[in-house]
Amino acid sequence: MQLAAALALLNVSVTIVSVWPTLAVRPSRLLSVDLALLVLALVAIGGAGRIARRWLAAVWVILVFARYVDISVRSLYGRGVNLYFDLTLVPDVGAMFAYVAQPRLLGALAVLTILVPLAIYVPSRWAIGRVADAAAAGVTRAALGVLATIVVIAGVVVPAPEGAARTGIATPVVATITGEVMEFWHDATVAAKRPLAPAPDVSSDLSAVRGADVLLVFVESYGVTSWERPAFVRTLDAPRERLRAAIADTSRAVVSGLVTSTTFGGESWLAHISLLSGTEVRDADINRRLMAERRDTLVTTFSRAGYSTTAIMPGLHAPWPEGRFYGFDRIFGAPDLGYEGPPFGWWDVTDQFIFAKLDAMLLAPHPRRPAFVFMPTISTHAPFTPVPPFQPDWSRMLTPSPYDTADLERAYDVQPDWTDLGPGYADALAYTTDTLASFLRRRADLDLVMVVLGDHQPPALVSGEGASWDVPVHVIASRAAVLDRLRGRGFIDGLTPPREPLTRMDGLLPFLLDAFGGAPAAPDPGP
Repeated sequence: MQLAAALALLNVSVTIVSVWPTLAVRPSRLLSVDLALLVLALVAIGGAGRIARRWLAAVWVILVFARYVDISVRSLYGRGVNLYFDLTLVPDVGAMFAYVAQPRLLGALAVLTILVPLAIYVPSRWAIGRVADAAAAGVTRAALGVLATIVVIAGVVVPAPEGAARTGIATPVVATITGEVMEFWHDATVAAKRPLAPAPDVSSDLSAVRGADVLLVFVESYGVTSWERPAFVRTLDAPRERLRAAIADTSRAVVSGLVTSTTFGGESWLAHISLLSGTEVRDADINRRLMAERRDTLVTTFSRAGYSTTAIMPGLHAPWPEGRFYGFDRIFGAPDLGYEGPPFGWWDVTDQFIFAKLDAMLLAPHPRRPAFVFMPTISTHAPFTPVPPFQPDWSRMLTPSPYDTADLERAYDVQPDWTDLGPGYADALAYTTDTLASFLRRRADLDLVMVVLGDHQPPALVSGEGASWDVPVHVIASRAAVLDRLRGRGFIDGLTPPREPLTRMDGLLPFLLDAFGGAPAAPDPGP
């Protein structure tokens, strides 16, 4: 009985699967090749001594942890772990979390860092001991050897159906770790030396937008899933209708497309640099190497045309010397924006505040040069709640008290539901949509060309398993020539994007340059 319990415990611990849409896990009915290999090893040596059992239990803790990380990363980002690139993000993510997390949460995590491995080690040590005892006995030793051999043959030797997993057998954790280490070695020795793509032509006379203010607004986590999942569509129908009305009532029009981002669920900067440089950037290494070069970008194109060029970066809290790659005249991080209101989300700042600050700093002053502004929003960043209240009185947004107490308390009462982040995502996106609509009405006097697009899909916890990497892009303007050129590229009238992507994120740059001025180019073949 104890042997059966020990085998079941060890098997379950390395065959856990994700509970979508959460970071929780549940046991599965899959069989573990890792356990079968452990059993064969114990059978071969006739059991194991006390010290060996301790080491085996420690190794088992690593396997359990690796299994959890692998399935959780796939659940969050729709991809497996990439040690070479993901490890470079650990210090930044840790620093970000330390900055925004409450001391109680940090203390709890520190305690869990000690207790969780111990909680895995103790029962694993017991279970390995029971299996080792059985592997030293005659009858049970032979039975264990036969059963383990069958599982190894079924999980390793017998070929799996093409494009499918082996029925009833979990992917071996040892194979996952081995694959990640080999991929790390390849990326560190081979991929890191691959040449960068040649600099694309980013020239344009900008004749179609000359004199207009051009805003490039990346909406955090704005993915096509917000147009596909019925629950999201229901929540967003009314805000989108208000946005449509604001566009029409201010004598503007909108065309929409769909592009495939170069990132999923995070790492927004990869989408930013892909669009602004016209170069496909899918990993941190290419991003770093590209930013060390001197290249023309969409920003420098506007600078040469006499525009003031500004980046408003509400999520930027640290020095960003690499930012000079883009060629902005000015870069405003969170400390430069001077937000004094109540904190919301990871970075405190709200989308409505940054639009109000944009207006006060760059659009309201006169006389001035036309402005090109690059601005990633922040309120739709995971975990999406609490969502800031929308404030109809924009004059309050730059004050220390932008909200009434009752509105603020209602917003704070809604905390993240880690078992289902979807409703919070839809509510946050509704807030940002209302902010855009209100801003367009407030500045109906502006000759404005606004490009609004997603940086990436929300994490797979929200967008679902196997979701595409597609994001909507909208161009709002009163300049018919700009919209006509985009229609020629496959953009369609209205806010609803087409079903199929028109190009990749980096391929969108030639579309925009052509729409903004210069000779028309041949249609892009797509992603």
